[in-house]
Amino acid sequence: MTRLLGDAWALPALDTLSRPFFTSEQLTLQQCERCGHVQHPPEEVCQACTGFALSPFHSVGTGRIESVSIAHHAVHPALQQHVPYAIVLVSIDDAPDVLVVGNVLGTAPEAVRIGDHVRVTFEQVTDPRSGERLMIPQWQVINQ
Repeated sequence: MTRLLGDAWALPALDTLSRPFFTSEQLTLQQCERCGHVQHPPEEVCQACTGFALSPFHSVGTGRIESVSIAHHAVHPALQQHVPYAIVLVSIDDAPDVLVVGNVLGTAPEAVRIGDHVRVTFEQVTDPRSGERLMIPQWQVINQ
């Protein structure tokens, strides 16, 4: 599969906290075992109760666009062939206080609207440094 942003574009650097988000085939957030709070990005401590017992939370992977920005100017030469593109903040249906940023695929940028319902989709790539399979979360509008 050809990568959306091309092979020259950097991939995320994984650590023990970010690995579940970028390697599972689900939208994987983080949940506190003490108070049940769901959070993203992952941290070593719960943002709500300061608990340290955190585990993966496998979301259903749907949500609502809360903010949209359309990039018309490439901030990096590797992005020049992709402008314009829509960048969104999505509130997650089963974790409504969580916002996840991403690109919208399959919809013209000017047609993406606040309030659109979306589902996660994944761009599968192989990290050339480690050979590890990465699943990069992206979004698709589902209410068209």
